[in-house]
Amino acid sequence: MTPLLEMRSITKTFPGVKALDSVNLSVKKGEIHALVGENGAGKSTLMKVLSGVYPAGNYEGEIHYEGELAQFNSINDSEDRGVIIIHQELALIPLLSIAENIFLGNERSKNGIVNWHETFRSTEVLLEKVGLKESPNTLVDSLGVGKQQLVEIAKALSKDVKLLILDEPTAALSESDSQALLDLMLELKEQGVTSIIISHKLNEVRKVADTVTVIRDGATVSTLDANKEKITEDQIVRDMVGRDMAHRYPERKRKSGDLLMEVDGWNVWHQDHADRQVIKDIKFNVRAGEVVGIAGLMGSGRTELAMSIFGKAYGNKISGNVKIHGKPVDVSTIDKAINAGLAYVTEDRKTLGLVLEETIVKNITLTNLPKVSTNGIINHAEETEVAEKYKAAMNIRTPSVFQQVVNLSGGNQQKVVLSKWLFAEPEILILDEPTRGIDVGAKYEIYGIINELSAQGKGVVMISSEMPELLGMCDRIYVMNEGAFVGELTAKEASQERIMSLIVTE
Repeated sequence: MTPLLEMRSITKTFPGVKALDSVNLSVKKGEIHALVGENGAGKSTLMKVLSGVYPAGNYEGEIHYEGELAQFNSINDSEDRGVIIIHQELALIPLLSIAENIFLGNERSKNGIVNWHETFRSTEVLLEKVGLKESPNTLVDSLGVGKQQLVEIAKALSKDVKLLILDEPTAALSESDSQALLDLMLELKEQGVTSIIISHKLNEVRKVADTVTVIRDGATVSTLDANKEKITEDQIVRDMVGRDMAHRYPERKRKSGDLLMEVDGWNVWHQDHADRQVIKDIKFNVRAGEVVGIAGLMGSGRTELAMSIFGKAYGNKISGNVKIHGKPVDVSTIDKAINAGLAYVTEDRKTLGLVLEETIVKNITLTNLPKVSTNGIINHAEETEVAEKYKAAMNIRTPSVFQQVVNLSGGNQQKVVLSKWLFAEPEILILDEPTRGIDVGAKYEIYGIINELSAQGKGVVMISSEMPELLGMCDRIYVMNEGAFVGELTAKEASQERIMSLIVTE
């Protein structure tokens, strides 16, 4: 059978960097093809070549689509042939309706006048296909991320999609939303839609993929056929990182010290709805050298708790006490929280964690400018020295510390965020989804950094939606549901079943 898509010997070079080196990719019609690799391996670059973001002539090699040589000079060119890409950062306009978003640029119109009856009728048909029950008039802003993903897929279907490319489609979704999206991919496959999925969640890859292509350092390493062999996560990981990972989580000596931080009677009301309480009488503590996890479903209040403690960055009518080393501390502003010894690594590194258009240097020193300044004047040589130190210590893969962080892979961006907060010299780090959207190799490095911090006597609070991650890294786990803690488990007591039973029975 002639493949729907063949990318042959694709090579793409940027100044000083060969991002793709003779990559080959063959996708059969009607299959789900997974494309996996570490951050920076070249997956997104390859898809940008395919979709016309990098037009023909800007790369070497050939693209054969539907049995003929294809030259896509823009996204419009690829979309006209049914190649649709849905990026990790969704391309929806929040204050427009579902219907307006789906047909934006592809309006149902005659003589320049939009036929709204036809637009809404077509939208209803598309929403039924993707399993979304909302009205076409619903504003996208009111939808959760999972439903926004479905709107993006409905938009792709409106363009008569033949090859659907999903870049990290479940990175920001809850477990139930992720499963719903994977089920939809399988339904679309039955309808004849071919899909390419880029994902770091290898359990999901194994659930839906017919074929897995692994890219490492800009080159094709292997192509695995699920119809011919049983594909294991260990096999994929080995091909991705170029080595066996006998233990997914690095070993460390668990040794907790004196009581470091105590939070007592913590209550928070919603940022916009003053009558809705989101955090309810929370009480917990962290010891020196301890990694404490917070488990819970999406919407349970984990991020709201973290942000409210860190300088009251979220919420209204916040009450409660925070003690560090047994003494009450003022955390009423972000500056005061930092001075008290707190740091917060946000789950949204691109929006809240980094200044994307600034350099690595500027981002790392941002939390502690007085340390690289004299009389209010920044010492640029000292600032560069600090950035070089963290580049080496955190293994930030970049040709220069003067690189803009927007150009770094997700894993390296996360290392810059961690470097920034470590430079603030905190005693307690709150890590909110610290490995979201990054590959297994970068995850392992970040786990190693967390272990080093605990060995130095720091206290670490780790929020994660991945229960295996909490079980592999934490000394104790607090379980959260509907704004309250419903249980506390030691590392020996904890299991996925125990955590879920606490969530559903309390």
